[in-house]
Amino acid sequence: MIKYIAYCRKSTDEKDKQIMSIDQQIEELKIFAEREKLEIVEFLTEAQTAKIPGRPVFNNLVKFIEKGFANGIVSWHPDRLARNSIDGGKIIYLVDTGKLQALKFPSFWFENTPQGKFMLSIAFGQSKYYVDNLSENVKRGLYFKVRRGDWPGYAPFGYKNDRNTRKIEVDSKEARLVKIAFRKFAAGEFSMADIRNLFFRNGIKRKNGKTLHLNQIRDLLTRSFYYGLMVYHGETYEGKHKQLITKKLFDKVQEVLKAKYNPRPHTNAFAFTGFIKCGECNSAITAEKHFKFYPRTRGKVDYTYYRCTKKSGNCSQKYISEEKLKEQLREIAGKVAISEKWADQLIAWAEKDVEKESGQAKVELTKLKQELKALDQKLSKLLDIFLDETVDTQSYQKKKNEFLEKQQILKEKIEEIQKKGSVWLEPLKELG
Repeated sequence: MIKYIAYCRKSTDEKDKQIMSIDQQIEELKIFAEREKLEIVEFLTEAQTAKIPGRPVFNNLVKFIEKGFANGIVSWHPDRLARNSIDGGKIIYLVDTGKLQALKFPSFWFENTPQGKFMLSIAFGQSKYYVDNLSENVKRGLYFKVRRGDWPGYAPFGYKNDRNTRKIEVDSKEARLVKIAFRKFAAGEFSMADIRNLFFRNGIKRKNGKTLHLNQIRDLLTRSFYYGLMVYHGETYEGKHKQLITKKLFDKVQEVLKAKYNPRPHTNAFAFTGFIKCGECNSAITAEKHFKFYPRTRGKVDYTYYRCTKKSGNCSQKYISEEKLKEQLREIAGKVAISEKWADQLIAWAEKDVEKESGQAKVELTKLKQELKALDQKLSKLLDIFLDETVDTQSYQKKKNEFLEKQQILKEKIEEIQKKGSVWLEPLKELG
């Protein structure tokens, strides 16, 4: 008499899409066994994909058959047993050796004959084809989406996935933190540790409640996604999502990162040394930086102080902070006045300059748009060459990335010229 083991499986990759749950499969197999007069000695259940070998419960099933605990298997369909060639081969080999004498399926007919084994191998092959084809279709769909300018995966920090539109939208809270991080880091006001602390204070942390790793901060600061370029499987694409920063700011951050992690000997360049002198002794003014470490936040802040070199003799002047020096300079600049006659003349000259600049801007704008159009054509030709297989993938991706970065720079220059206009003239008129 044949003793059967019932095997039921639901894939973890197919949540809410599976036709039958494990409970439903068990119920159906019980009804099927009663109708066909089958003796089931054990029910084995597993919630795991069958795309790859190594399922623990399936391996136990094979061992039970090999050791003679049972000599038959009942399952809903062959695809519940295997969706890969190795596991499918194990089942057929057990049939060939006689250890597996019967296979029963409510939704598939099998008999232990050459024709039956041939049909079973086709069923396993179809299951594998379904998996391979599904995987290929998913990949094709993701690549189509990213080529269209839409991010195909989970939204990066600063963005969120919109379930309705299936697009990437800006997360206002996170985006604000990203902008602050880039701006402050580029200006030298924040270190990576400062950014990490900023995120922590705003509830951005690891699952264990601790602060983010500095590597995570570095990954954020080096991600081109924030200025509009998406990198997917090593290839760069132009994204349709809203940019949080400019390419110019991104490049500045990369310079700061490079300088901090590949430091070179350098001398400090201070804003006001070289053109101001001590008001008491007329000696030159020098400056130096002082650093203060805050143990609680583990942050480091630098302060700049100016002082007289006292090379002309005795001088009573002490150190002064850069902020206080700025206040003094603002006060002096505020006392400067221009006569009405000169003010009118300056405005007249400025208006002529605006007219001249406007003409130059139009010429520059036309030139930039032509360059952008030429770059689009180059990208199109590059794709044609790649599709004709006259250039290797690595060279294609490198050149494409180069073109896309140039494209982004041109777009930002065009936007800057269009926004700039003559906005500087109105404050000058008010000054007059």
